[in-house]
Amino acid sequence: MMPDSIQQTVDHLFRHESGKMIAVLSKLLGLENLHTAQDLVQDTLLQALTTWSYKGLPENPSAWLYRVARNKAVDLLRREKTFQKLQPDLQHLLQSEYSLAGTVHQLFEEEEINDSQLRMMFACCHPSIPVDSQIALVLKTLCGLSAAEIAKAFLKEEDSIAKRIYRAKEKIRAENIQIELPPSSQLPKRLDAVLHSLYLLFNEGYNSSNPDQLIREDLCEEAIRLAYLLTQNQTTALPRTYATLALFCFQASRLGSRLDDKGNILLLKYQDRTKWYRPLILQGNYFLEKATEKETSAYHLEAAIAWLHATAPDFASTNWKAIYYLYSILHQHHPTTIIALNKAIAASYATDSTTAIKELLAIKGLENYYLYHTALGEVYFEDGQQEKACFHFQKAKGLTSSFSEQQLLQQKLDSCIAMQQKSSANA
Repeated sequence: MMPDSIQQTVDHLFRHESGKMIAVLSKLLGLENLHTAQDLVQDTLLQALTTWSYKGLPENPSAWLYRVARNKAVDLLRREKTFQKLQPDLQHLLQSEYSLAGTVHQLFEEEEINDSQLRMMFACCHPSIPVDSQIALVLKTLCGLSAAEIAKAFLKEEDSIAKRIYRAKEKIRAENIQIELPPSSQLPKRLDAVLHSLYLLFNEGYNSSNPDQLIREDLCEEAIRLAYLLTQNQTTALPRTYATLALFCFQASRLGSRLDDKGNILLLKYQDRTKWYRPLILQGNYFLEKATEKETSAYHLEAAIAWLHATAPDFASTNWKAIYYLYSILHQHHPTTIIALNKAIAASYATDSTTAIKELLAIKGLENYYLYHTALGEVYFEDGQQEKACFHFQKAKGLTSSFSEQQLLQQKLDSCIAMQQKSSANA
């Protein structure tokens, strides 16, 4: 039987290294052979599971994976001569046995890996591919998310996401899309899709769809790493990129305080703010200052909201009126249901429960979203409407598969029932 530590290590490396290896191999083999690159990486990870379960972990697991992936790529290129015709800039190097292994080895150097990832992100966001499919492809290939995890991010069915990814791959083959940075005229639009992909990746880590793991710090770390990578290239180091990175830093600073010692969820008002990681907040401040030039994007507004939370000394001192104002501006420019939901939640603290209830009931399309019913339950509870609060907490509990969230919602249900019983006793 495979030790749990081996499986956990491979799972961790899959998140952190598979996207890097796929990007390099796709650059080598051509993006139209993305499936082949993914198969090579999958074979590498399976070999790691088999070898490490018998021999134990190597001293440097990441280096071991890169070495095995390189060797598999070299073997493939030796067998399949057709691949050597696919990359004009590498063709002469791949045709020679003398230079073949060295060329592949060089592509796995850190600087080349970063370049490949950057190119891969923008290749996945090519304008020939529908935007929703672009984002799903980035999350699948570079970030290692499953179709189920991506479906949660989009509030869609898993089958729908699988079809989007398939169609995106077909479009890559049909259009012969290459791994390259776009011309400057196309950069802003394609950067938006890249940033949105990282935003969804971070959110999946912050509030995971995994039923047994509410927080997945590895996904948050990967989103931060890729966003930072974008800031290191002069063509992608735009204000909105810095704003996105600032937002991630502010949000990530709270990860260590969101669960208690027993794994139960701690809501914002009950978190120990001394556990918030100050260095990340300071980094967020730095990146937000770098973002304050020439434009104001949705990421700027969300980063400003996160900054208000991160710098408030306690929950009661939070400037909810400013947060509600920022959400109002955000909703004017980006009238999505999720922003409307956050705006309504902010209204419950900035104004009154009546306004919040009115705003929540006006939202259409979130009837099967557990956080929507959780918010309604909270506001009805604070407004003294315990029966309605119970209904929505119960509804929310049935819509989430997260054990931690189900526990929290059960506690809220218990509080509702206790309040109802108390009211009945006093009547």
